[in-house]
Order: sequence, then C-alpha cells, then structure tokens
Amino acid sequence: QVQLVESGGGLVQPGGSLRLSCAASGSIFSINTMGWYQQAPGRERELVAQISSDGSTNYADSVKGRFTISRDNGKNAVFLQMNSLKPEDTAVYYCNVRGRDNNYYPVTWWGRGTQVTVST
Repeated sequence: QVQLVESGGGLVQPGGSLRLSCAASGSIFSINTMGWYQQAPGRERELVAQISSDGSTNYADSVKGRFTISRDNGKNAVFLQMNSLKPEDTAVYYCNVRGRDNNYYPVTWWGRGTQVTVST
C-alpha cells in the first residue's frame, strides 16, 4: 500500500503565504509526475501545478507567478509554495502522485486533502 501524507494547509489572510508538503511512502517502484489539485465547494477538482521527473513544471493560469511547485526525489516528496494568496484560492488541496507500484503497474495515488482558507 501507498500513503500520501499532506501538511501545511490552514487559514491565511489575503496576500499571505502557505507551503504545502506531501510525502509518499509504501509500495512504490517509481514516481513520474507529482502535483497538486484544488477543489472548491461546488466545483470539480482542478489541476493547480504539476512537476515531472525531469523537473519540468505545469501551472494553472490562475496561479502562475504566485505558486511554485518543487519536489525532493530522495524523499518522494512534493511541495507547493503559495504566495500572494487570494480568497479565490480557498479550496481543499489534494496531492497527486503518478508512478508504478512494486508490481510495476501504473498507478495514480491521491492524498486525503488539506484545507486552505484565504480570508480576513
């Protein structure tokens, strides 16, 4: 089994910053892409940022220039630095990892989500 442990969510004022972390552990053979998705109430889950094994990144237009995704391959961890936060960034943020398990099957793993609330 694989576990994704997320941390770093919380309540922050507009213009503030948060750093999300996600560490994967368990029956992992290899990891390809790691990323973060957000889901606001009444809306579908949407990609926020993604980073490939070669370090290439992809961001939603709404967060470009404000959020930065990074990863630590040695620790199977992915991070999301969120700056200049806006109320519309309020959502549950989910860690997403795509790779292969120890049976070499391609798998997508999800974290349980961490709440980010941007409000005065």
